[in-house]
Amino acid sequence: MKIQSSVLVHLGFGKYVRSDRVTALVPIEEERGPGKRTLVYLEGESNPIVASRSEETIVRDIVQEPKEITQSRQQQEILQDLLVDLSHVNNTVRRISRDQGNLDLDRLEQRIRQVIEEE
Repeated sequence: MKIQSSVLVHLGFGKYVRSDRVTALVPIEEERGPGKRTLVYLEGESNPIVASRSEETIVRDIVQEPKEITQSRQQQEILQDLLVDLSHVNNTVRRISRDQGNLDLDRLEQRIRQVIEEE
Protein backbone atom coordinates (compact mmCIF):
# COMPACT_ATOMS: atom_id res chain seq x y z
CA MET A 1 0.00 0.00 0.00
CA LYS A 2 1.27 3.41 -0.90
CA ILE A 3 0.01 6.56 0.76
CA GLN A 4 -1.10 9.08 -1.81
CA SER A 5 0.63 12.40 -1.16
CA SER A 6 -1.21 15.69 -0.94
CA VAL A 7 -4.67 14.13 -1.21
CA LEU A 8 -7.33 15.48 1.11
CA VAL A 9 -8.96 12.77 3.20
CA HIS A 10 -12.42 13.36 4.63
CA LEU A 11 -12.67 12.71 8.38
CA GLY A 12 -16.36 13.57 8.64
CA PHE A 13 -18.30 16.66 9.67
CA GLY A 14 -16.34 18.94 7.33
CA LYS A 15 -12.89 17.91 8.59
CA TYR A 16 -10.17 17.11 6.04
CA VAL A 17 -6.47 16.34 6.36
CA ARG A 18 -3.69 15.77 3.87
CA SER A 19 -3.10 12.05 3.48
CA ASP A 20 0.68 12.32 3.77
CA ARG A 21 0.45 14.06 7.15
CA VAL A 22 -1.39 11.23 8.91
CA THR A 23 0.97 9.31 11.21
CA ALA A 24 -1.48 7.13 13.14
CA LEU A 25 -5.12 6.13 13.36
CA VAL A 26 -6.46 4.84 16.66
CA PRO A 27 -10.02 3.55 17.01
CA ILE A 28 -11.90 5.13 19.89
CA GLU A 29 -13.09 2.30 22.12
CA GLU A 30 -14.56 4.13 25.11
CA GLU A 31 -17.34 6.63 24.50
CA ARG A 32 -17.31 5.70 20.83
CA GLY A 33 -20.36 6.86 18.95
CA PRO A 34 -21.66 9.29 16.35
CA GLY A 35 -18.98 11.86 15.67
CA LYS A 36 -16.37 9.96 17.71
CA ARG A 37 -14.96 6.91 15.94
CA THR A 38 -11.23 7.43 15.34
CA LEU A 39 -8.34 9.48 16.67
CA VAL A 40 -6.22 10.80 13.79
CA TYR A 41 -2.65 11.79 14.64
CA LEU A 42 -0.91 14.21 12.30
CA GLU A 43 2.74 14.91 11.68
CA GLY A 44 3.86 17.90 13.76
CA GLU A 45 0.74 17.94 15.95
CA SER A 46 0.67 16.67 19.52
CA ASN A 47 -3.11 16.38 19.86
CA PRO A 48 -5.13 14.06 17.64
CA ILE A 49 -8.18 15.06 15.66
CA VAL A 50 -11.39 13.22 16.48
CA ALA A 51 -12.88 11.78 13.31
CA SER A 52 -16.44 10.61 12.83
CA ARG A 53 -15.40 7.95 10.31
CA SER A 54 -13.97 4.52 11.09
CA GLU A 55 -10.25 3.86 10.88
CA GLU A 56 -10.79 1.31 8.08
CA THR A 57 -12.59 3.86 5.95
CA ILE A 58 -9.94 6.51 6.53
CA VAL A 59 -7.12 4.07 5.70
CA ARG A 60 -8.90 3.08 2.48
CA ASP A 61 -9.12 6.75 1.46
CA ILE A 62 -5.47 7.42 2.38
CA VAL A 63 -4.06 4.64 0.21
CA GLN A 64 -6.60 4.66 -2.61
CA GLU A 65 -5.83 6.53 -5.77
CA PRO A 66 -8.15 9.44 -6.36
CA LYS A 67 -10.88 8.74 -8.89
CA GLU A 68 -9.44 11.31 -11.30
CA ILE A 69 -6.09 9.51 -11.45
CA THR A 70 -7.77 6.14 -12.04
CA GLN A 71 -9.95 7.61 -14.79
CA SER A 72 -6.98 9.33 -16.40
CA ARG A 73 -5.02 6.07 -16.47
CA GLN A 74 -8.00 4.25 -18.03
CA GLN A 75 -8.42 6.96 -20.65
CA GLN A 76 -4.73 6.72 -21.55
CA GLU A 77 -5.05 2.95 -21.99
CA ILE A 78 -8.10 3.38 -24.23
CA LEU A 79 -6.25 5.93 -26.37
CA GLN A 80 -3.25 3.59 -26.66
CA ASP A 81 -5.55 0.73 -27.76
CA LEU A 82 -7.30 2.97 -30.27
CA LEU A 83 -3.97 4.11 -31.68
CA VAL A 84 -2.86 0.50 -32.20
CA ASP A 85 -6.18 -0.33 -33.90
CA LEU A 86 -5.95 2.74 -36.15
CA SER A 87 -2.48 1.71 -37.28
CA HIS A 88 -4.03 -1.40 -38.88
CA VAL A 89 -6.54 0.55 -41.01
CA ASN A 90 -5.41 0.58 -44.63
CA ASN A 91 -5.31 3.65 -46.88
CA THR A 92 -8.41 2.70 -48.88
CA VAL A 93 -10.57 2.47 -45.78
CA ARG A 94 -9.08 5.72 -44.48
CA ARG A 95 -9.93 7.48 -47.76
CA ILE A 96 -13.49 6.10 -47.83
CA SER A 97 -14.16 7.04 -44.19
CA ARG A 98 -12.80 10.54 -44.83
CA ASP A 99 -14.58 11.17 -48.16
CA GLN A 100 -17.90 9.43 -47.52
CA GLY A 101 -18.19 9.38 -43.75
CA ASN A 102 -16.53 12.70 -42.93
CA LEU A 103 -14.21 10.84 -40.50
CA ASP A 104 -10.54 11.68 -40.99
CA LEU A 105 -8.69 8.77 -39.35
CA ASP A 106 -5.28 10.34 -40.11
CA ARG A 107 -6.24 13.50 -38.23
CA LEU A 108 -7.72 11.44 -35.38
CA GLU A 109 -4.57 9.32 -35.13
CA GLN A 110 -2.40 12.45 -35.09
CA ARG A 111 -4.52 14.06 -32.38
CA ILE A 112 -4.37 10.95 -30.21
CA ARG A 113 -0.57 10.91 -30.51
CA GLN A 114 -0.44 14.57 -29.41
CA VAL A 115 -2.65 13.90 -26.39
CA ILE A 116 -0.62 10.86 -25.33
CA GLU A 117 2.65 12.80 -25.65
CA GLU A 118 1.25 15.61 -23.45
CA GLU A 119 0.65 13.23 -20.53
